[in-house]
Amino acid sequence: MILEQMYTKCLAQGAYFISSQGEAIIIDPLREVQPYLDLAKEHESTIKYVFLTHFHADFVSGQVDLAKATGATVVLGPNAKAGYDYHSAKDGEVFQIGTLQMEVIHTPGHTMESTCYLLRSEEGKEEALFTGDTLFIGDVGRPDLAAKSDLTKEDLAGHLYDSLHNRIMPLSDDIIVYPAHGAGSACGKNMSSQTSDTLGNQKETNYAFKLNREDFIKELITGLNAPPSYFPENVAMNKRINTDFDTIIKRGTTPLSVTAFETLALQGDMLVLDTRSVSAFAKASLPGAWFIGLSGQFAPWVGAMVKDINQKIIVLAEEGKEEEVATRLSRVGYDHSLGYLEGGVEAWIEAGKETVSIQEVTAQEFVDGLSNGSIAYPVDVRKDGEFTTSHIAGISHMPLDDVHTNSKDLDPSKTYHVHCAGGYRSLIYASIARSQGIEMVNVLGGYGAIKKTELGTIKLTE
Repeated sequence: MILEQMYTKCLAQGAYFISSQGEAIIIDPLREVQPYLDLAKEHESTIKYVFLTHFHADFVSGQVDLAKATGATVVLGPNAKAGYDYHSAKDGEVFQIGTLQMEVIHTPGHTMESTCYLLRSEEGKEEALFTGDTLFIGDVGRPDLAAKSDLTKEDLAGHLYDSLHNRIMPLSDDIIVYPAHGAGSACGKNMSSQTSDTLGNQKETNYAFKLNREDFIKELITGLNAPPSYFPENVAMNKRINTDFDTIIKRGTTPLSVTAFETLALQGDMLVLDTRSVSAFAKASLPGAWFIGLSGQFAPWVGAMVKDINQKIIVLAEEGKEEEVATRLSRVGYDHSLGYLEGGVEAWIEAGKETVSIQEVTAQEFVDGLSNGSIAYPVDVRKDGEFTTSHIAGISHMPLDDVHTNSKDLDPSKTYHVHCAGGYRSLIYASIARSQGIEMVNVLGGYGAIKKTELGTIKLTE
């Protein structure tokens, strides 16, 4: 047996390849199918099935393209309905992969079609449980994403409790749990950075197995941040046939001359997205460009910031990164990338075009400015939980997630100094606010650097 976890850090997502005696399966594939084809070729296997644990909300999965490329059968759990060919699995149904068996365990709660897959060895031993968003390491899936008029988040949380305690709890302690996500995903509240664990350890350490039903439901529905606006769009995309991946990448990697890029940029419905490093963007970028750098959680932040999934996008990218940008945009359903600036910002400057920069200050300069009064308008853009844990006393809190609404409260006649935890998110905020005419200064190193300075008269709440 060969079992490989293919973990994508940007999305905090795990896909899985399993093969035995020349037959293979993929669980929860990303949209780009070539890595799975390469893996099957490496292990001299034919992909027989593509399993989905549920209709994912945080990325567009590649089951349709993968089935088309390989002839594999797409397997969806009970209650799932999609606009492409698939096998509707029944609870308890068993699939044969070489000498291995995969049993369907219907576990509604995160969504009503959510399904775990139990892998058994040739000898019938329970080896691994692929839990999707039903059970994470240290957490469980949020119960609000599939809520609707006749099914509340409380109802879903109750279903999830029953699934965990009636379907998963009785399984062997030495089974390895392989979830669809880890820390950084918005599909849960407090996931571990671990990407697998024994079920026995999760029974001992995961709060979800320790609470009674009433307390479990209360815990799950408390403190949920609003999901990113692209989540429902991705669910819908995962239920239908979409533009094939190769077509999207070909369009997104179209080189655009300075003249062609400028013509597109001046269109009212176009977004210029700068994906380079923090330092490169701050030094020089195009007027009106938004910064979301590839070095951070690029795809989730695109989904959170760019509200229209059909937004037309043209890109500033580091040389050689153009395909990666188009790929990572497509993973979350942003299929309307129209190309990139050939030659980058350097070509723009050589053509005599205008650039803009964002001023940056060190954490110590920021703290000194607060102490002597030369900095009057500091802003913390971290998430609510980060801010509650510790922040500068008296500072304004304007979370990046809400930039499109809270930035409207900023005064264009004032200069704001903005920080996050490390300097990445604050620059996203600064770029969007600047596109609205607000002057922003970014604090290098963010709150992490601020805590290491000589604070002087500045107080931190703890």
